[in-house]
Amino acid sequence: MMRIGLVCAASMAASTVALAAEPYVPPSAAPPSGWVMTIKGNVVAAPRYPGSDELGFMGYPSVSFSRAGAPQTFSTPDDGLAIGFAVTPGVRVGPVFRFQGGRYDGDNRELRGIRDVDWAIEPGLFAEVWPIADVLRTRVEIRRGVGGHDGFVGTLGADLVDRFGAWTVSAGPRVHMADGEYMDTYFGVSAQDAALNARVAPYKADGGLRSLGVAASATYQFNPAWATTVYAGYDRLTQDAARSPITRAFGSPDQFKFGASMSYSFSLPNF
Repeated sequence: MMRIGLVCAASMAASTVALAAEPYVPPSAAPPSGWVMTIKGNVVAAPRYPGSDELGFMGYPSVSFSRAGAPQTFSTPDDGLAIGFAVTPGVRVGPVFRFQGGRYDGDNRELRGIRDVDWAIEPGLFAEVWPIADVLRTRVEIRRGVGGHDGFVGTLGADLVDRFGAWTVSAGPRVHMADGEYMDTYFGVSAQDAALNARVAPYKADGGLRSLGVAASATYQFNPAWATTVYAGYDRLTQDAARSPITRAFGSPDQFKFGASMSYSFSLPNF
């Protein structure tokens, strides 16, 4: 039975600033002057560590900026925090950042003897393309871990987007990949781990396809200032991640994620 745990993401407590992409504007049309600042509060329930069947809560703020009068840039709650730049209409690229929580045997008695994994940050690059304007978005992220793991990870996704009235809804598939460094950090079992915990045997996890899944979100715009978003996601661990003794003995290949956010936008004074 899934047990809800409390996770305090201290490293995410500071506001994360992401500069929203400026829309592509022909040289003959100057963008409106001024900026809009959006402050957002986020709450997420996600697996306590990769492969866990327990959910932990994480809350954090974020801040973004956009040009006054510019169309709002679409994003999904499971996107990495990014600074996006418009290359052409429908194409954005830029740096991206994600946070990966750690795994500690003090959080679960079943993990006693299994080595701890510290939390990590994952800086990288992203690119997104709209094959069908305002309807279909595709996005890829390539990131490298710093801290708890030193591996490379990648996320591929596509979203069908529909806007009606005050609502914006989206849904689409997700593909997550990782190299051997990441996979062995979170899903491997060393000989020492196995000697200290009789429920697992030594296991070497290789890189490849980590999981396949789907994500969906719905945003309601109360007025130009206030908006709220709810979302849910599901990933099914595959290959070495699913076969890992960490997953089989202590967790589940079924990984669920839920979240909500509330945002407030306001104009900044011109200087």
